[in-house]
Amino acid sequence: MADQIESRLKGRVRAARRSVLTEEIYERVKSLIMNGDLEPGARVNIYAVARLLDVSQTPVREVLSALESEGLLTKEALRGYSVAPVLTPAQVADLYHLRLLLEPWAAAGAAERVTAEAADRVRAELAGLPRAPQGTRYEDYHDIAAHDARFHDLIAELSGSPAVRESLQRTHSHLHLFRIEYEGRRSGEPTLAEHARVAEAVIAGDREAASEAMRAHLAAARDRFLRIGT
Repeated sequence: MADQIESRLKGRVRAARRSVLTEEIYERVKSLIMNGDLEPGARVNIYAVARLLDVSQTPVREVLSALESEGLLTKEALRGYSVAPVLTPAQVADLYHLRLLLEPWAAAGAAERVTAEAADRVRAELAGLPRAPQGTRYEDYHDIAAHDARFHDLIAELSGSPAVRESLQRTHSHLHLFRIEYEGRRSGEPTLAEHARVAEAVIAGDREAASEAMRAHLAAARDRFLRIGT
């Protein structure tokens, strides 16, 4: 069992450079999870991952700990790390219920507190991904997934509530993992259009419009996810 990851994936994953940053190792391991190369419940052994990527165990420990904090891995005493189970449709609906309680409020707060610097940050985030990438693997849509997480995190940050921001940070990887399990093709075009409407209201300092735009975005995203799982 300890060598499961190595025996299954050796030869399919290029070795990491010995001078590799922890961030690169993080992306390598995360892509194995997000692409389903490591299925829910699969054991993830520190030593096997280190051998697979040809790196030392120290950065691998840091990466697996970070992935556990995101909820992509679970850790049990005497058993180590395993890939977390994919959310059920009911859990996705519950997660969006929480987001619908928190994020419209956060968007309104961001609009109320917006400064010229904050507006520039929102514009820059939108400009960084002008169109949605196409593809069916994590590497193909990594940019839209990262943008989505950054955009929602930025709005939460600008709301001035660290508690809301922290509550939302763990949700993104779970939702993208759910999408991989149930969806064949992904399109981020609706997401980008909805983000633009939220951003416009926040930059304009319009609390009501920002709250409503975020509410509409989350409701539409929830419905897209639930169509995937049914």
